[in-house]
Amino acid sequence: MNQTNHTNQWINYHHLFYFKVIAEEQSVSKAAEKLRLGQPTLSAQLKHLEHSLGVTLFERRHKKLFLTEQGKIALDYARNIFKIGSEMYEVLHDKIKPTRPSLCVASLDDIPKHIVLDLVQAALNISSCQITLLEGKVDELLREMSSYRVDLLVTNFIPTALDTKGLRHRSIAKNKISFYGAPKFKNLKKNFPESLSTHPVLLPTYDSKLRYDLDHWSQMTSVPLDILSESQDIAIKELMAIHGLGLLPAARHTVTHHVESGRLIEIGRLQGVEEELFLVAAQRKIENTIAKELFRSFELKA
Repeated sequence: MNQTNHTNQWINYHHLFYFKVIAEEQSVSKAAEKLRLGQPTLSAQLKHLEHSLGVTLFERRHKKLFLTEQGKIALDYARNIFKIGSEMYEVLHDKIKPTRPSLCVASLDDIPKHIVLDLVQAALNISSCQITLLEGKVDELLREMSSYRVDLLVTNFIPTALDTKGLRHRSIAKNKISFYGAPKFKNLKKNFPESLSTHPVLLPTYDSKLRYDLDHWSQMTSVPLDILSESQDIAIKELMAIHGLGLLPAARHTVTHHVESGRLIEIGRLQGVEEELFLVAAQRKIENTIAKELFRSFELKA
């Protein structure tokens, strides 16, 4: 559908509600039955909404309706609009108290949980809010951000095409990387880093920038890495390292509690290898005020 200038048009909220029901029922006929309207009438109302918005909300494949990317965004907004409308009615009639403001924070699988906890605590210091936490791979989480389903993303990898997606990022920490292992590997300190070549290592996958940096370090130093495991799950890698299955490259803050308890020891630091952490936010016309303040001020605790 050709997009036109709809700056001065008002959204017809009856049409928007019909769209929401069609999307949730995934069928015009089922929505018509639920709304007690004729299918032709409902289809016409949907076309009016698409025309007023200047976008196509559904595409039909194999006689089934599927939301377009614009449709997915519109459905999220529609749900929020009608949720707030219902809440307003209840509040005006003293039936409920206003719900907390919401914040959705996502992080990569290999981001240590205490970092996410620091961000959650910083958010609660700003406002008593309801926080949704998500984990996943960088590409899927960035798609969620572009669709305005995620407010902030904690990541250690910034794709080169980030700026073209209307996202912005800010560095919140930069940490040196060392190899850590069970105490039985303490003799590896003497001939580090050459000693690494005789013992298996636990590496992140290529979803992490650190993996590329480790490959580059291995090539530059001519120290081969015997890869036992590749994983984005930092908790699994820590357990494997504690049980002596392999050596783990990590920033000190990631494994501090294991080092202090004696379950892991530092074998040696890698020269020129660092892990940088970022906060990513989507540019919006109507910003989440808590996310906006976190993006401006949050710094990772040392």
